[in-house]
Amino acid sequence: MPTEHTEVQVRPGIEDDLKSLTAIYNHYVRETAITFDTAIFTPEERRPWLLSHPEDGPHRLMVATEAETQQILGYATSGPYRPKPAYATSVEVSVYVAPDAGRRGIGTLLYDALFRALTGEDVHRAYAGIAQPNEASERLHARFGFRFVGTYREVGRKFGRYWDVAWYEKEL
Repeated sequence: MPTEHTEVQVRPGIEDDLKSLTAIYNHYVRETAITFDTAIFTPEERRPWLLSHPEDGPHRLMVATEAETQQILGYATSGPYRPKPAYATSVEVSVYVAPDAGRRGIGTLLYDALFRALTGEDVHRAYAGIAQPNEASERLHARFGFRFVGTYREVGRKFGRYWDVAWYEKEL
């Protein structure tokens, strides 16, 4: 397990990361309502998702690794907000941190790198949906200038109950 003082590097995601990224995501699928996916994925099933995040353009994948071991500590993405053409300058962003790497500032490092990577891209707004309650995610998004715009009540059902999603936006 990485220590609190381990150096962390952030870089674009690559295909070799797929197995680790899938394991991190599957943790959140199995254990939390942070994502509304309800069935775990194989790395092969997640490959199209990874390939939809090239090293340039508005849809990015940034990966945090422990510098010495290259262990993946988390990732952040920007992806299409909605599929219709008029939404092309809007992205939905998210960040996932490995369960044993929390409370180390990994999310902050990832979002910092993601928003720097989006500078100069034709992106006008970033949106984030946060399943409630999730104070840590709300604090992270506030730190990056996101503002609350509304809540979809009981929009998702997982683990036998309904969940609200609070929506936040940030001008880019």
